[in-house]
Amino acid sequence: MKIATAAYALDWLEDFAAYEAKLTTWVQKAEGADLLVFPEYGAMELASLGGTAITDDPEASLHEVSRHAGAAADLHIRLAREHGCHILAASGPVFEGDRPVNRAVLFGPGGRIGHQDKQIMTRYERDPMDVVGAPGLKIFDTELGRIGILICYDSEFPLLGRVLAKAGVELILVPSCTDTVAGFHRVRIGAMARALESQCVVVHSPTVGQNDWLQVADENRGRAAIYGPPDGLWPETGIIAEGGMDKPGWVFAEIDRSRIAESRRDGAVLPFAHWPESEVPGLIGLS
Repeated sequence: MKIATAAYALDWLEDFAAYEAKLTTWVQKAEGADLLVFPEYGAMELASLGGTAITDDPEASLHEVSRHAGAAADLHIRLAREHGCHILAASGPVFEGDRPVNRAVLFGPGGRIGHQDKQIMTRYERDPMDVVGAPGLKIFDTELGRIGILICYDSEFPLLGRVLAKAGVELILVPSCTDTVAGFHRVRIGAMARALESQCVVVHSPTVGQNDWLQVADENRGRAAIYGPPDGLWPETGIIAEGGMDKPGWVFAEIDRSRIAESRRDGAVLPFAHWPESEVPGLIGLS
């Protein structure tokens, strides 16, 4: 399969038609890819539809973006159908209760497949944003294989990745939004570690660029990349493909899904199979 992962810059949008035109162009530029991955909080550019009074106010921005979730979903359904591909849409806030969740929705040629909500909130999401977690990882069985999603900070927690691996996930998608190089590298290291220990492919899509007009996502650092396990069957660095730092655009890679099963069965090392041995208590006492 061909995978496209985005380093995505947020833009000021004068109207929803501008958003539709932007997303359509992005998808067209990834023509031929079977799976397109957009980043965490990429949907926050929809806050611009409410004007500067909204984008200057984090709480108002969350509500404005959530208000457009239905129209954005319809657009992604149409694009996935027209281009015969799967799309992980950029995540954004969705209000289903008093406080929003951070939700990423997966679409396929046949329509909406399902969504994954972020599990663990960062400090900024807890305060001042007050975005809440929605515990429960989901598995998506698709024509491309079994897919799981770890949104940004979630990728830094090994046990979340292990839950997906034990359920047979072959592709882990990691959309991210980080405002420092250190933050980017925390997600990058987490994503690469999940690929190593689960012997699977991990797809990382970050936001990039400066947005002085949007208080909740004004600084964005990162590079798009696709990782595999450095177990003798993939690149020695574990990096299948990567783009330039802070450079907007698509990064592509061709993946043979059968090699994931081969890694787990006959890699130079077998961390996926040997994981249960790490669950044996290791502390033998203090002296």
